[in-house]
Amino acid sequence: MTIKTLDSKVVYKNNWMTVREDRIERPSGKEGIYGVVDKPDCAVIIALDGQNIHLVQQFRYSVGDRFWELPQGAWESNPDADHLDLAKGELLEETGLEAQNMTYVGKQLIAYGFLNQTCHIYFATELTQKQQRLDSEEEDLITQAFTIKEFETMIIEGKIQDIVTTGAWGLTKMKGLIP
Repeated sequence: MTIKTLDSKVVYKNNWMTVREDRIERPSGKEGIYGVVDKPDCAVIIALDGQNIHLVQQFRYSVGDRFWELPQGAWESNPDADHLDLAKGELLEETGLEAQNMTYVGKQLIAYGFLNQTCHIYFATELTQKQQRLDSEEEDLITQAFTIKEFETMIIEGKIQDIVTTGAWGLTKMKGLIP
């Protein structure tokens, strides 16, 4: 049995997301509502150069702090872009790195209780440093390489709290792609 959508209305929209409220009917016949955030697919990139992983840090307004995380993002102006092109573009934009080898690891849903965004995970190697191409919203973004050991310690100690970063790392490692 599934939930039936009776009505859907947009309650908020900007360049990055749409929030809608759906009136639903449960299999029992009882009605209710669901709030759903619509966002285009994103890509997250594990950029590994030997034993060094490239991270980015920026202020995350919604939680009021700066955090280290893997390069990631979506192209709201081109939501149907090929996710490989998106991954290459986000890696270059945020870190200035270009990868000769981009391996598709898989996809994960970020917070499917309210968000319908899919995140495509890529493992990037054979890196060449180019020029960073930050968006205006990323003016405070910095990038730095860490050893794998430092990175994993940052996760364990709670210095990295981004679920996309930890989920992508875990899946990539479990698939045996991390040396």
